[in-house]
Amino acid sequence: MSNLPEILKNALNLDVHDRAALAERLLASLEELSEDEADRLWAEEAQRRLEEYRAGRARAVQADEVHAKAEQLFR
Repeated sequence: MSNLPEILKNALNLDVHDRAALAERLLASLEELSEDEADRLWAEEAQRRLEEYRAGRARAVQADEVHAKAEQLFR
């Protein structure tokens, strides 16, 4: 995972269509996980996000704001 920040930086510099294609491929790779493994990973991610929020390194975003942004990206 030491290359993750660099990979993420490069991925975020892709155009929206390439980012969507990458996201689709990454999500498809998760379908290969067992249900227990997927649950464990989502629980870890939820805990990580909560800790980031509580530490002030992340902010809450209203659901309608997220929806509007998603609509704009996928037009």
